[in-house]
Parts: sequence; structure tokens; C-alpha cells
Amino acid sequence: MALALPLYVSEVWLRVFEYAMVGAVAAIGLTLLSGHCGQLSLGTPFFMLVGGTAYAALAADAEAGSDLVGIGLPPVIAIVGAVVVSSLAGLAFAPVAGRVSGIYLAVATLSLVFLGLYLGQRFTEFTGGAATGRPAPPFTIFGFSLTTREPELTVLGVPFGAQERMWYLFLILVIGGIFLALGAVRSRPGRSWRAVRDNPASAAAMGVNVARARATAFAVSAGYAGLAGVMMVLWFGLLKADENEFQGSWSIAAAISLLAIVIIGGLGSVWGAVLGAAFVFGLPLALRLLVPSVPLLASITEGSGGFTPSVITAFAYGSLIVLVVIFEPGGLAAIGRRITARFGR
Repeated sequence: MALALPLYVSEVWLRVFEYAMVGAVAAIGLTLLSGHCGQLSLGTPFFMLVGGTAYAALAADAEAGSDLVGIGLPPVIAIVGAVVVSSLAGLAFAPVAGRVSGIYLAVATLSLVFLGLYLGQRFTEFTGGAATGRPAPPFTIFGFSLTTREPELTVLGVPFGAQERMWYLFLILVIGGIFLALGAVRSRPGRSWRAVRDNPASAAAMGVNVARARATAFAVSAGYAGLAGVMMVLWFGLLKADENEFQGSWSIAAAISLLAIVIIGGLGSVWGAVLGAAFVFGLPLALRLLVPSVPLLASITEGSGGFTPSVITAFAYGSLIVLVVIFEPGGLAAIGRRITARFGR
């Protein structure tokens, strides 16, 4: 069904699903860190910015007379390089991530958002700055672009433009991210993460290097965030530094949204991260498309003093977080397991 979706869905709705997939990849990394290793982080947007910037610099061609850095690597190598650079940035934070946890780590990682704001605006040769940004290098494989309309392609009478092609690229990245995460959860590092999460002292007594386990989880999470940052840049078609720390793709608001995804989807659930991303990242865009055609939604937003689709969505997932914490700590993933078990009997 997912493979055939571009044949039946318009480009604007494909963009909604693609944006949700961006959030899903970032949230998978965060749920590995927070749900399996017990490390509360608000620094995911910073590593997304690192990944997006690395991809733009690695994949772009150097242009005469331009101040922008461009190395001109093949996009496939550039995206791998972006993930590696993001993971290394996570490892650079290992001395902190390996020794503190809880609210202390959350405050420490929150500082990364401010660091990203400064670096993004300071090093304009990499990011393009906050005013104009820099265009995203197209993602091509053997000369075939997966993010633009060139060359022209028609499948079953449906023209495959930029969004249809990007759908398949993002679908591959999300599926790959899901299976890698599930493998990591079942692996020896995954078991050490959960041991550290449950009781660091007992884990150390059993021979687990607590600092190393936390640092490894942080690096893996940063790598996922870097991949999500590449997807974000490709989705916008532009890399642009934020103008302030409160709003933007790499801001505090983005950090809170990602944390909401993990809580709503179910802390520690890989599939829950995907469901939560569909709700938190996908719903605001979907509402913007639905409001004009649904009389009830139109009546709520018209002349209501600021009740925009984004505000309505913020109230919706804010309320859902409260309900999840009180009634179903396992989140949407636990609800899905109950429904599946009931119908499977």
C-alpha cells in the first residue's frame, strides 16, 4: 500500500506524510536514547542541524565566486557522511552524556540548541545563514534525481515529480531506520542500555561500562537525528539557520515536539515513535489542508482569535500527553498492542 500511495495521493498530501517521516526518524533515535537508556535529551534539533549542514556541504559543488562550502561528493556518500558527522558530534558530548542523567542532562542538552543557533548564524559559509540559507543539493543516484523532476518519469499514467520520488527515498530511509533500531534493541548494546536505564549501580556490578553505554546511545541517537536533518533539508529544498532559539526547524519548539512524539507514541517503542510522529508532525499540516473543506473545522478557525490549525494541534497533543501519562503510560504503541491482541484472539 505504501509503495502505491504516490499513484493515488496528491503532492500536497505526500508532503504531509514525508514531513511525518522526518519526525519519525528523529524520534526513533530519541526513543532509543530516552526509552532504552534512560537519558532525557532536548538536543536532537542540534544534531539535526549538524546532519543537514554536513550533507549540504558534502554534496554541493563548489561554485566560483560563492562563499558557500561545497565538496561535491556523490549524494549517497554525502548522506552517510552526514550521519557519521552527527554521530561524532554526539560522541563529542560523551563526557557529559556518560556521567549525568535525568533533568541535569536535559538542561545540558538544551544548551546545544543555543549553540546550534550561534553556529548556524556565525558560519554562514556552511549554513547559508538565517536570512537566505542555501539550496539543498539534489539527491541523485546514477544521474536519476529523487528530489527533483529531472529526468521526467511517468508511471501508469501518473507523472512522477519531486514529491513522488522523495516519497520513496524517505520510505527507504524510514524502513531502514526502523529495522536498524529494532536490531539495536535486541543486540548486546541494547541490553546494556536497558540495564543502565533500570539500575546503573547494578549494571556496573554486572560488568557494564555505564559511561560507555550512555555515550554509545547518545552517539546512535545523534546519528538518527543527523539523518532526519538531511531529510528535513531535502523536504524544504533549503538549509537555513534559525532566526531565534524559540521557533524554527532546529529550535526549542522542535525539541519539545520530538519529546512529545516519544511520550505519545510510547517511551521506548520504535513503532510508537512512528505513530507519534504522524500525530505531532503530520496532523498540523493535515489540518491546514482539511480546514477549508470541513465546515466544522472552518467554523472553529474563522474569527476565533488565534485558533489556527497549529494551535488546535498543540492543544490536541498537549492533552494527549496528559491522558497518556495518566491512563496509558505505554502510549499509542501499547494501545495498538491491545487492539491487535484483542482482534487476534
